[in-house]
Amino acid sequence: MKALLSFILLFFSIASFAQRARDYGVEIGVMKTGKLNSITDVDGVKVGHTTRVEGTTIRTGVTAILPHSGNIFQQKVPAAIYIGNGFGKLAGISQVQELGNLETPIILTNTLSVPMAIQGTVKYTLGLEGNENVRSVNAVVGETNDGGLNDIRGMHISESDVIKAIESATTGQVQEGNVGAGTGTIAFGYKGGIGTSSRLLPESFGGYTIGVLVQTNFGGVLTIAGVPVGKELNKYPFKNAIDKSDGSCMMVVLTDAPLDARQLERIAKRAMMGLAKTGGIASNGSGDYVIAASTAESMRIPYQTRNTTDNGGVLRNDEMSALFMATIEATEEAIINSLFAAQTMTGNGRTVESIPLNRVISILKSYGVIR
Repeated sequence: MKALLSFILLFFSIASFAQRARDYGVEIGVMKTGKLNSITDVDGVKVGHTTRVEGTTIRTGVTAILPHSGNIFQQKVPAAIYIGNGFGKLAGISQVQELGNLETPIILTNTLSVPMAIQGTVKYTLGLEGNENVRSVNAVVGETNDGGLNDIRGMHISESDVIKAIESATTGQVQEGNVGAGTGTIAFGYKGGIGTSSRLLPESFGGYTIGVLVQTNFGGVLTIAGVPVGKELNKYPFKNAIDKSDGSCMMVVLTDAPLDARQLERIAKRAMMGLAKTGGIASNGSGDYVIAASTAESMRIPYQTRNTTDNGGVLRNDEMSALFMATIEATEEAIINSLFAAQTMTGNGRTVESIPLNRVISILKSYGVIR
């Protein structure tokens, strides 16, 4: 019986990580992935989720991304935010743009829960040892609207949900699909969610790692590894007068490359190119934001210091192109992973089907993408 119980626990532990594009032989791009093909391949990065699936109407959650495991307020990281399309409610953007740094975990949730996510993040930060005299915290909170499957007007996310996501964050493989902030999201007309991917640069280009995590909730003509899958499935916007393509995508890009805020904005812009490669169109009603940060310890910005200058050692612009390519590939694959991992969900009086993987795989085989 004990052996059987151990097997069951192992089975559910494995099953909690859904299959991904590469599990089906779909290889996106040409660069090597990190060991886990996850944002947590960037050393020290942690991700945590709080998932709320309750009754017939609550389908929502919180995802927290920590650039390092220390006190982020005391050891801030260089950061930038790029707006692909600004129909969104991203909190904390102006201070990041002004000062070029990040001082809290990055929080993702639903549109109407941004205020509660700010409160939870601020409460968590104020409670950290060393922050007893802190009187100002710039919480960075992104969102997409999960009102299609979730009772968003009920504002079911609490401060404790946010703090739980932060405190439960770990290194290692990240759960994808219907979890955390991706619990109730929809992408390309199918169930969307959380997705992640990474790229490892060759040593000749610095050996740096780029990791991306996305919250997908947007529309367009789904394209996988260059194949017009949405067209083949006859599921895409503007086929007739009533079709639309609104929605949002939050993209978080972390790297251990020593980059400053200006360079990180250049990185962030390339994530939008990854979005475009999946067929996303950044429609009028879409909130498409990229948050990019460097986790390099040499680049951290102490809250209090007697130094009058910041650290040097910033990567030269001539060395950025490989990082651009890595960002594009990892963003594209993270978005596709969010679809492959997501499962059909019913909530708030609506059912959204997962992507029809058997048909998709058949289409990709017919185009020679899978051999």
